[in-house]
Amino acid sequence: MELAKLMGAKVYALYVLDKKAYVPPVLETSIHLGSKWDVMEETLCQEGDEALQYVKKVAEDKEIDYEGVVVEGDPAHTILEFAEQNKVDLIVMGTLGKGGLERFLLGSVADKVVRHSKISVIVVKK
Repeated sequence: MELAKLMGAKVYALYVLDKKAYVPPVLETSIHLGSKWDVMEETLCQEGDEALQYVKKVAEDKEIDYEGVVVEGDPAHTILEFAEQNKVDLIVMGTLGKGGLERFLLGSVADKVVRHSKISVIVVKK
């Protein structure tokens, strides 16, 4: 936020709902999730809204132009697409610090964004 303040930049806070992280594609086509997914999606949207409200408060306190967005999709692809469409100058993202086998099996959103981004990326370990 300090960098955004110094540069007079707008801050976009993007929260991506990744349905596939909770429902493997093979199950998605073989079962009907119905209301179970609706409840899960509502919970995830609430978490996203809370996260965005936190960023909004920090931005407002520092008098920084802010826009929060919640979307559904593949996180890495969605972040990169959003950055390109909105002519973002810098991507700043958090990481859970997954490593070893877990990272190999699940992949890392931050890793994918860093490898495929055409703009600079700062990754902050939580």
